[in-house]
Amino acid sequence: MSHPTTGTNATTGTTDRAPYQYLALAIGVIYLLVGLAGFAVTGFDGFAAHDDSKSLLGFHVNPLHNIVHLIIGAAGVALWKTRRGARTYGWLLAIGYGATFLYGLVAVNNEDINFLNINGADNGLHIVSALAGLAIALWPDRHRDRV
Repeated sequence: MSHPTTGTNATTGTTDRAPYQYLALAIGVIYLLVGLAGFAVTGFDGFAAHDDSKSLLGFHVNPLHNIVHLIIGAAGVALWKTRRGARTYGWLLAIGYGATFLYGLVAVNNEDINFLNINGADNGLHIVSALAGLAIALWPDRHRDRV
């Protein structure tokens, strides 16, 4: 029988990871890489500046935005190992990026409040990230060793 929190198989003692745990890890690694690559574009100048010339593959970034990506990535890498941790990460993505998407709808056209340097491409990525978070949080848990 699988323990619902850790995914450890009680019979064999092996770790039985759920697909949503690997999704949490993949998203975490991607956000870590994006955060690091963002600093290659922005350096550390203009910490919370709105600057249309600073973009990574069409996504606007600034140093604050890069730090947010690093934190989100680190959380995914830290939380993917247990089912409960992965689910928590999923809810963090869903709620955090859902709110960021709503903020971005207003901020994208308002330089005075756009401290994350968000553009339309970022908004698209934010809604996709929120939906991926929901997938992680709500993915059905099917235990492989049911009788």
